[in-house]
Amino acid sequence: MDTKKRHQYLHAMGIQPWELRVAILDQPIQSIDQLNWEELKAAVATCQRCELHKTRTQTVFGVGNQQADLLIVGEAPGAQEDQQGEPFVGRAGQLLNAMLQAIQLRRADIYIANILKSRPPDNRDPKPEEVAACTPFLLRQIALLKPKLMLAVGRIAAQFLLNTTETIGKLRGHEFNYGPEKTPLLVTYHPAYLLRSPREKRKAWEDLQRVAQRLEQL
Repeated sequence: MDTKKRHQYLHAMGIQPWELRVAILDQPIQSIDQLNWEELKAAVATCQRCELHKTRTQTVFGVGNQQADLLIVGEAPGAQEDQQGEPFVGRAGQLLNAMLQAIQLRRADIYIANILKSRPPDNRDPKPEEVAACTPFLLRQIALLKPKLMLAVGRIAAQFLLNTTETIGKLRGHEFNYGPEKTPLLVTYHPAYLLRSPREKRKAWEDLQRVAQRLEQL
C-alpha cells in the first residue's frame, strides 16, 4: 500500500497520520524508514506509541530468515507470544509449522511478523490507534525483507494489508498486489481459527498449494 492510500486508510479511521521517529542509543533521531534490522528491533522493544506498552510482557518483533522469499503476516501476539517474544507459538504455531512442512517449508525458511508488536489485552481486536502506531514498523520490515510473496493469515491482517472490508472467504483464492513493488499477496485462514473450525482446513490446504506454486514460479 502506497503512502497516499495508507493516509486515506488512517483518515477513514479518524487518525491523523504521523511520521514515527525513534532514537537509537547515541545516534541522532532517525525516521523509521532509515533503520536497519537491529535498529528497528531496538525501536520496537522500547516503543511506547500506544497504550499496549503498559500491559505487554515484551514486544514480539518477528522471526525468521531476513532474506526470505515468503513473508507471513498475522494480526497480533497472543498470550504465549507475549510470554516468549516470538510470533505464532503454542497450538496455533504448531499448526502453522505443520502447514509449512506440508509444502516443504520450515520456519527458518520464511519470515513471520504481526501487524501489532504488542499483545492486546484478552486477545481483543486491535484498535485503530494501535494499528496506526505499529504500521511504520511493519512497513519497514517489508521494505528490508523485500519478499517475493506475502501471505496474510486471518481476517484482520488481510483486511489491513489490502485496505478492504471484504470477508476472508471472499479474499482467499485470489491473488493481489501489495505496495509500490506490487508484491503478490495471498490470503488464508489464521491457524487459531482452523483449530476452532477444522472443516476449513481443506480450504487452507488449497491456499498453501497456491503458495507453493507461486514460490516456484517466482
